Amino acid sequence: MAFQHQAGTAMECLSIPITLQKEPGLDSEGREVLKCGFKIGGGIDQDYRKSPQGYTDNGIYVTEVHDGSPAAKSGLRTHDKILQCNGYDFTMVTHKKAVDYIRKHPKLNLLVARKGVTST
Repeated sequence: MAFQHQAGTAMECLSIPITLQKEPGLDSEGREVLKCGFKIGGGIDQDYRKSPQGYTDNGIYVTEVHDGSPAAKSGLRTHDKILQCNGYDFTMVTHKKAVDYIRKHPKLNLLVARKGVTST
């Protein structure tokens, strides 16, 4: 079960593959950057009990998806739990490590778990 998962233990769940190609954009200071259009929360260094979204474990969760963004076009949804990014295990990472990893890659091959989805 992907939700209420304890970091470091085996998990069995349906994972949804999502490919997200970042698009050029400008940051708040006018510099050109590659944008993905989503925000994340969580991580093994965070206290999930303080999560305003009510998450039940220390996974990395999508907390916001911007309309019309590469994330929205790829099918990523708010509250998806990111299990892997480009083959890198996201079930045992800190928040900063997850953000840094997402920022450094122009293309993201994600595996996510989605509440309520048990088959494709």
